[in-house]
Amino acid sequence: MREWLATAPFGLEGVVADELRALGMQEVRAGTGGARFMGTDADAYRANLWLRCADRVLLIVKQFEARTFDALFEGVKALPWENFIPADAAFPVRGNCARSQLMSVSDCQSIVKKAIVERLRRAYKRQILPETAETYAIQVALHQDIATLTLDTSGPGLSRRGYRTWNGEAPLRETLAAALLTLSPWRPGLPLHDPLCGTGTLLAEAAFVAANRAPGLTRTMACESWRWMPQAECAALRQAAKATVDLRAITGITGADIDENALSLARRHFTQAGLADRIPLAQLDVRDASLPPERGVIITNPPYGERLSDRKGCEAVARALRRLQDRSGYTVCVITGFRGFEKAYGRRAHKRRRLYNGRLECEFMTFYPERQSSR
Repeated sequence: MREWLATAPFGLEGVVADELRALGMQEVRAGTGGARFMGTDADAYRANLWLRCADRVLLIVKQFEARTFDALFEGVKALPWENFIPADAAFPVRGNCARSQLMSVSDCQSIVKKAIVERLRRAYKRQILPETAETYAIQVALHQDIATLTLDTSGPGLSRRGYRTWNGEAPLRETLAAALLTLSPWRPGLPLHDPLCGTGTLLAEAAFVAANRAPGLTRTMACESWRWMPQAECAALRQAAKATVDLRAITGITGADIDENALSLARRHFTQAGLADRIPLAQLDVRDASLPPERGVIITNPPYGERLSDRKGCEAVARALRRLQDRSGYTVCVITGFRGFEKAYGRRAHKRRRLYNGRLECEFMTFYPERQSSR
């Protein structure tokens, strides 16, 4: 058993912790920057395969106090890097520093690299480390004078599902889209509509949930090339994940947008995700939208902030969503950085949660229909 960290953006640490618990991971605890858990190497691979809202899965090699460069060097050199990194492997070092005596990221990266090189030279009894084989990416994070050394098992961030190769205006990251679905009242079987769907990320992620399709199913993890990973067990986990997919379970998920170019990109993304013809789309202005009156959920990422400097445009979208809710009786969930959204919508949100879309601070608001909120 080892200790791992599933990293997450601010506000989603608890969501990722819940995901880990649902996967059966042990000793899960949420904290700043993500959620830690105990598990085997195969568990870490399974987390990479199935986590929908996390950014990366990191192996925690060690934590120790480092107030000086000497302390950092000696602490890193004392670690058994030869247990993780073969003699011919590449091991780039990334870093970040916050509220610590050591605040030069480049210096910290250089010192960590030098310490690991010295340790490996001694362990393998060789002066040259060619770094020509597989990659073991190392991260050093200094926070309040505590150095945390980790190995990145994921490679490209877990938001890189592999289906979105074209981006429209202000795309929603896949992991954030999955988190919005988790935080909303929507669950598979309920109708779901995005009237401002853009290139379709929210809809694709909803379809993955409905079909029980692992988000990492068609991508490669960095740890798959690591020699000490249980390759046969990892391959079996991927095969088992493939066997659980049921595309027939994708029902009631629909989208619309006024921009035909965005819809064309959405269709391409759905095809690449294996979802061709599973999600009906319509070219439609949200002000003209209508839905059959029933219990359903609207989740959307409307234009706001830097994407739309015209305040009147933001207000018009909010009013259109309110009219759509009044006509349909759907619950409406909106992520927005537009501070005047509630005023334009004409109601206070029943739930709010502060999140970040990239670097932009937003609120995820939930508006229940009038008849439901009055009960």
